[in-house]
Amino acid sequence: MEVQLKETERIDDLQLKGLKLIQDKTGFCFGIDAVLLANFAKVKKGAKVVDLGTGTGIIPTLIAGKSQASKIIGVEIQEEVYEMATRSVKLNNLQDRVEIINADIKTIDKTLEVHGYHVVTSNPPYMHMDGIKNPNDKKMISRHEVKCNLEDVIRAASRLTMPKGKFFMIHRPTRLVDIIELGRKYRLEPKQVQFIHPRANKAPNLILVEFAKDGRPELKILDPLYVYGEDGNYTDEIKAIYANEDIGEE
Repeated sequence: MEVQLKETERIDDLQLKGLKLIQDKTGFCFGIDAVLLANFAKVKKGAKVVDLGTGTGIIPTLIAGKSQASKIIGVEIQEEVYEMATRSVKLNNLQDRVEIINADIKTIDKTLEVHGYHVVTSNPPYMHMDGIKNPNDKKMISRHEVKCNLEDVIRAASRLTMPKGKFFMIHRPTRLVDIIELGRKYRLEPKQVQFIHPRANKAPNLILVEFAKDGRPELKILDPLYVYGEDGNYTDEIKAIYANEDIGEE
């Protein structure tokens, strides 16, 4: 389906089953963290999925291409970004499986079914509000906790995830203690953690976490993932992720 592009927008080919994504060159464009999260999420056939703070809709789009989820909902508070993501859904003819809604995750249980989803994902803003000069700037809202904070995200995920359902998120390792503490506060038990390192000799700068709703306490630390090799190119593990292998159906 053809869609209208605004002057500052472009269409990017995701190299996955012909899927494409509209992005605003002046706004926040998706990075490797979204790709890593979509790969990390375990989505079974027929699952209902919600992505909190979906932005361009990259994670719902990738999950639609990588899995047999029956319904994927992306939640985005910024109206302009929501509208752009909606056009990406139409561009990919995914209207029967993917829906983008313009809503605030802090009150999302008034919009979506409470405890009605098998999987919730989120790539939330990583940075605190300290020093923010323009809280209405699209890039600032995507990167900083302007419209929501970590607790808002985890609380919303808990409200939406069904018993024994899964919540997958990516964040900074510096927030790991907060992530685990808040997860347990809202009945989301951390089950798997994977540290992402830019290189083998560098400290991790990202962390992937899998939670189970009302799960038993037992945390597994997965092997670390290194993004770049000594030659400066992506490692084989990252190349495999970008090759867009299907999401596993545990």
